[in-house]
Amino acid sequence: MSHRSIIILLFLLFLLMGFEWLPTDYPAPKGWPIPTYSFQTNPYDTAQVRLGKYLFYDPVLSKDSTISCASCHSSYNAFAHTDHPTSHGIDDRKGKRNAPALFNLAWNKSFMWDGAIHHLDFQAIAPITGKTEMDNNLENIVLKIKRQKRYVLAFQEIFPNQEITANLILRCLSQFQLSLISAQSKYDLVQDGVEFFSIQEWNGQRLYTAHCGNCHTAPLFTNQELMYYKIPSNAQIDSGRYSITKVAADTFLFKVPSLRNLSFTYPYFHDGHQPQLRAAIREHGSMISDQYQLTEDEISALISFLKTLDDPTFVFDPQHQFPKAFFRNK
Repeated sequence: MSHRSIIILLFLLFLLMGFEWLPTDYPAPKGWPIPTYSFQTNPYDTAQVRLGKYLFYDPVLSKDSTISCASCHSSYNAFAHTDHPTSHGIDDRKGKRNAPALFNLAWNKSFMWDGAIHHLDFQAIAPITGKTEMDNNLENIVLKIKRQKRYVLAFQEIFPNQEITANLILRCLSQFQLSLISAQSKYDLVQDGVEFFSIQEWNGQRLYTAHCGNCHTAPLFTNQELMYYKIPSNAQIDSGRYSITKVAADTFLFKVPSLRNLSFTYPYFHDGHQPQLRAAIREHGSMISDQYQLTEDEISALISFLKTLDDPTFVFDPQHQFPKAFFRNK
């Protein structure tokens, strides 16, 4: 085989692998990077998305059947938590972190504020088994799901001749979360040439590019890295990634969050201590730099730009909301 033939063959193999990485029916926004999620092991399937939504909204996943995933990830808040600074679990047990928003997860390299989980299919295990969250175990969840006729029928329809297992439950939860794509904000429409920024928004984008863009990189508006962020009032409670690795250099390292949908995802920071966006920007600026602080007018312009990242079409999409019909049928 000639050298040229080998190059052509390798190129064709690369293309085929690329098509396998991103299913043609996955609604990835045009121009975005290839998702990091491995669709080879869990191909995107709208029927599984639907079943995953049922599971996401069902408190059956918790030990006492009182807390669902949606209890801390509300669709009306871009699947974040706004009722308390930190999220509450069964028996009103108080956690130490504010539940992060859930969208564009197919592009995530890690999950949780400390980056402890590296695959979406396993992420749900942490809140399911967490003592201050659902305080359950996978074996018990499988037993509880098998006792409900509606789930038995739903699983049989999608996975014929297969037992209901923890693996299938986790895969379906992933499928629903993979469907949560936020890419219809004013910013996105401007990029598509459909809308235009106002002068205030344009000035805000200029400031954003200069001061925020390195860490909160478009189009995801996060570089997904872990960065040092010590909140003095919370330092004794939460040491960040250090609590996972016990490596001193990881102390107070937290994942850089996406800045999409900020109008819906307050309160801000990993402990949810700041309910106001303007105050959060002031605080963040003073934490990361003593060389330059934005003026109040500049903060106003920056907020105008940040609001163009809000995506009400995503936030209020009925396809993501509580599936009443499923739970109406016993």
